[in-house]
Amino acid sequence: MPREASMAKFLIADDHPLFREALQGALANHYPELQLREAGDLDATLAALQQDDDLDLLLLDLHMPGSGDLYGLIRIREDFPLLPVAIISGSEDAAVIAKCIGFGALGFIPKSLPSAQIAEAIDAILQGDTWVPNEVRGRLDSITDEDQELAKKVADLTPQQYRVLFLLHEGLLNKQIAYQLNITEATVKAHITAIFRKLGVYSRTQAVLLAERLQLEPNH
Repeated sequence: MPREASMAKFLIADDHPLFREALQGALANHYPELQLREAGDLDATLAALQQDDDLDLLLLDLHMPGSGDLYGLIRIREDFPLLPVAIISGSEDAAVIAKCIGFGALGFIPKSLPSAQIAEAIDAILQGDTWVPNEVRGRLDSITDEDQELAKKVADLTPQQYRVLFLLHEGLLNKQIAYQLNITEATVKAHITAIFRKLGVYSRTQAVLLAERLQLEPNH
């Protein structure tokens, strides 16, 4: 069981400072002794999680830089399996919510909720319950065993390999990927070789098709 909610420690991982500030203000009203950490991209989130091993909850945005739609969740669940993770997102799509819960999130909290409801959702998650909006409860499809297996493969990708994969997804050539990531073409080729091996594929097309099945999309 976590510490009492009022004395809990959360990490807010979201790339919008104004939203982090608003959420921090809203939560402070409900948890007067709450300790909050902040991160604005996936690399900073992973670093914060490595440094702070007594967090009670991660509030994770799906679309912050480096995270993709689902890669960030998959990566964090692989590296920190005991950490409760709640997605906090502008999306309220049932298919997205189902995948997030299927890949290990304990909750899915729409950003449109009033602060009191966000606090109620967090309380439920801290008690070990799974929380999703009432409108989608009862109609979330389970993800397939095939997608679960694919998620395990994707979890083996490093953040940099993930970036390479989704620049491939956008149709970029090796030299364009090298320019975008400020690395050499030889390094890009090495990453692509590792990506193919980890995903068990033999071509760019196969790799991109596997990624699309998980609804992993590049950030814009």
